Amino acid sequence: MQTKAQIMDEVGMHRSITRMAHEILERNKGLEGLTMVGIQTRGAILADRIADKMASIEGTRPPVQHLDPRPYRDDVDAARRPHPSQVNLTVQNQAVVLVDDVLYTGRTVRAALDALMSAGRARTVQLAALIDRGHRELPIRADYVGKNVPTSRNEMIAVRLQEVDHEDGVWIVTPDDSLT
Repeated sequence: MQTKAQIMDEVGMHRSITRMAHEILERNKGLEGLTMVGIQTRGAILADRIADKMASIEGTRPPVQHLDPRPYRDDVDAARRPHPSQVNLTVQNQAVVLVDDVLYTGRTVRAALDALMSAGRARTVQLAALIDRGHRELPIRADYVGKNVPTSRNEMIAVRLQEVDHEDGVWIVTPDDSLT
């Protein structure tokens, strides 16, 4: 992969997370009945970071749960999908904020919604994405967005987080033609 441009550094990511935390708190009038559900792997880390920021604002941290939506995907060969195990989420009558790192076609979010529905009936489900890059294949829209980044289909977004990648930042990358 070749780096085309850095679109968010550590400071920009921190600002986006802070803004998203404030927007979520404002829309939901606080933390009452709110739970964060992060889509593994980087969405889960971002959900934890947003919850930590909410705790610094409100003095209380909302519950955070992690979700692996792969068993519910419709764009992966059924033979290669993990078998859906019991989804162990507590969402009944909660305002759920589903968190992902990059919103692209909408298929991961659709799979996550299916997993949420199998776990119970949430009062509401809202979507937060650090990056919205467009190119939706399904009618899915984020309620909270860190940054909108128009991309071409041959570009990719690389979100790197300290907890996994030992640095924070977001880059537009393209396939390295010399490797093909």
